[in-house]
Amino acid sequence: MNSSSMHRVALAARTTLLAASLLVGATFVPLSAHACACGCGVFDVGTGSMFPDGSGGTVFVEADFVNQNRNWSGTSSAPADNNADKLVRSEFYTAGVQYMFNRRWGIQVDVPYWNRKFTTQDDTGDLSTNEHAALGDIRIRGVYTGFSPDMSSGLTFGLKLPTGDSNYPNFDPDTEIGSGSTDLLLGAFHRGHLSKDGKVGYFIRGQWQEPLQTKSNYRPGNELIGVAGAYYQGWTHADSFAITPILQVTAAYRGHDGGIDGHPEDSGYTRLIVAPGLELHFSKIRVYAEAGFAVHDNVSGNQLVSRQNYKLTAFYSF
Repeated sequence: MNSSSMHRVALAARTTLLAASLLVGATFVPLSAHACACGCGVFDVGTGSMFPDGSGGTVFVEADFVNQNRNWSGTSSAPADNNADKLVRSEFYTAGVQYMFNRRWGIQVDVPYWNRKFTTQDDTGDLSTNEHAALGDIRIRGVYTGFSPDMSSGLTFGLKLPTGDSNYPNFDPDTEIGSGSTDLLLGAFHRGHLSKDGKVGYFIRGQWQEPLQTKSNYRPGNELIGVAGAYYQGWTHADSFAITPILQVTAAYRGHDGGIDGHPEDSGYTRLIVAPGLELHFSKIRVYAEAGFAVHDNVSGNQLVSRQNYKLTAFYSF
């Protein structure tokens, strides 16, 4: 085996080991660059994804905000001059529905709309800023919760469709609103109690995203995200109003992009985000707010990162 083959084997082994470690870590912890080193997939796996507890449906609208304005290399901040990209500011708006046909089977559909501002340095050294808003990549998933009568454990499986705009001329392939790819989505979740009275609970959720069909010039890296959290349900009033504090940790891994426009040397990362949040529950309506703080970033090459992100979600059950 030559040195190039040995390197590819070693890289594949490290990737497999890291993916397994993230899944195992999420199981034992109690669960909401490329220039987009924020890890946009984290907004698809947090508390914005519902935990079903009976037949019927839930609709939701969600807003997320990320401001990637710091150049990062490896595990630390790096000089801004090392990266031609200077700013990626994104607003993610998502409308979705989850409907459980019975206590075993359901479906979830998420329809995103993104607004993104991108500042980069052109070939002459001048800064160029462009802003674009468009439909994002729609996600359709099946939900299976037949492992236990209380529906506390389940699997999700589906596709991310290439519905987002991936041809805006002023964005790079890795900053486009749509990836241009059809991706396989495989996930699992579980929730339970940490106290006998049921007031303190925990949840875990994970998702693997693998591109199946991509553009000839750009293949986004595969992605593994695990979320673990705990919550307290002891603040209630007259059984119609409740305040629930939530603390969750998100671990994310993204592989290198591929294709002639993929820049693998400046894509791929691991992240760890801690996010305190608060949920207000009014009968059939829930409102959830969260602020996430990055406690670990390890990126390949030079990539823009955001050290904070913000989320606001409203749910209605029917």
